[in-house]
Amino acid sequence: MTRRQLLHADCLNDIFEYLENDKVTLHSCLLVNRLWCETSVSILWKNIWGLKRSVSRSQILSILVACLPDESKALLRKNEIFITTPTSKPPLFNYVSFCKVLSIHEICDIIHTGLNDHFITLKYLVLKEILKMFMNRIYSLKELDYRSYLKISDVNFIYFPGTTDCLTKLSTIKCGSNVSFEVLYQLSRICRNTKSLTIEFERVISNGLKDLITSQNNLKSFTLKQRYHDGHNWTKVIIPSLTKHSNTLTKLEIDDGNYNFNELSFIAKFPNIQELILSFDHRAAFEDFVELQHVTFSQLRVLKFKYQHPRYEYLDKFLECNGKSLRELYVYDSNDSLNVTLVKFCPNLKSLFIRFKSIETLKEILNSYHQLESVEIWFENDYLNKKEFFETLVKYSPKNFNELKFFKPFDSGLTLEDLEEFFINWKNRVSQKSLLLTIIKDYHCGNNLVDKQENEEIIEKYIKLGVIKDFEIK
Repeated sequence: MTRRQLLHADCLNDIFEYLENDKVTLHSCLLVNRLWCETSVSILWKNIWGLKRSVSRSQILSILVACLPDESKALLRKNEIFITTPTSKPPLFNYVSFCKVLSIHEICDIIHTGLNDHFITLKYLVLKEILKMFMNRIYSLKELDYRSYLKISDVNFIYFPGTTDCLTKLSTIKCGSNVSFEVLYQLSRICRNTKSLTIEFERVISNGLKDLITSQNNLKSFTLKQRYHDGHNWTKVIIPSLTKHSNTLTKLEIDDGNYNFNELSFIAKFPNIQELILSFDHRAAFEDFVELQHVTFSQLRVLKFKYQHPRYEYLDKFLECNGKSLRELYVYDSNDSLNVTLVKFCPNLKSLFIRFKSIETLKEILNSYHQLESVEIWFENDYLNKKEFFETLVKYSPKNFNELKFFKPFDSGLTLEDLEEFFINWKNRVSQKSLLLTIIKDYHCGNNLVDKQENEEIIEKYIKLGVIKDFEIK
């Protein structure tokens, strides 16, 4: 390739990087020519697991098997494992080499689905050969998701050829607490510059977790999820190791269903926290918040209570100390007292989720937050009138407002006609900005209007008219 062609390729790559989240446009670029195709493919395959809505599990498995070296394919055939590949010829590109995200969780899932009738030992064999290929062909992986319902410790990929080069520059690690000590110990020796660490606590807690946490040089983000209500108390294992990063940690997320949890005072040891997310099923888990209510986190920008939240008197005091710096707030429930507190102490919010229980509350919020850009709504039958809500949003939302999120909207009596009327009024609004629209589905509800073709056509219509900038279903 000539110098001019290399420059062209570099420019294309920089341009296509901006399209990383626009999968439709990237797919269109595949059809232009080989250079555009290769550049698009390299972006799409950075995180192939993010394409599951447009690419089926069986297609991903077929491509991965097609990319396997000949000796691995021969080994699968020898064990009577036959997985259809897109073509009998070698793949057009070395797809695996483009990957920057390796999700062992997703690989196990597609293998389990694709080989549903096979013995578990044969599934392990396919997993082993695929992981061996990843370790050998990827240089400088960015994210590793090492979680699975399968006992993947039986596939000890940590010693495969190329593993050190592949994992040295990992910036994100996700793993279960039951990962073997040997694997965690080796990861702690190889990966010392991880910025983000997520741990899902199982019934078993590996002794290697301490090494993995303390070995990091500049940990920025830590997420902890407790999967079992009868699980171990993770605080005795994690807090002593985590406090080593008291000056570098900027994001802390705890998702723990254990109603006996009462250890929040340790958060005061992280003065540089910018994002704090606490998800507890029971109000009793926040009793220790009394120790935090007067603590000032001068850089706090994002505060989220996904389910329950501290007592109102504790939360009011905390917001009095920290509200001015907040840009994003999520409180699952609220009352009139909290709404007054928000207006008084949180003047700079750009994103907000609270339970709007009256149109007057909504008006007050919209009139008070001149920088507000995003609102998330949980519609409920006994609260807001949907028509009045949309009319108020059009009339009172500040000029930079451009993002609207609904949770299970069609279970609350919201109709497509309500939405279309809102789109028309929004189009005619002064200082109108195109909307980022997200509908968060309730997957327990099988009859959700958003799934119907005519609704998709309405959404597409207003995307073409420029009323909707982007639409997503979660």
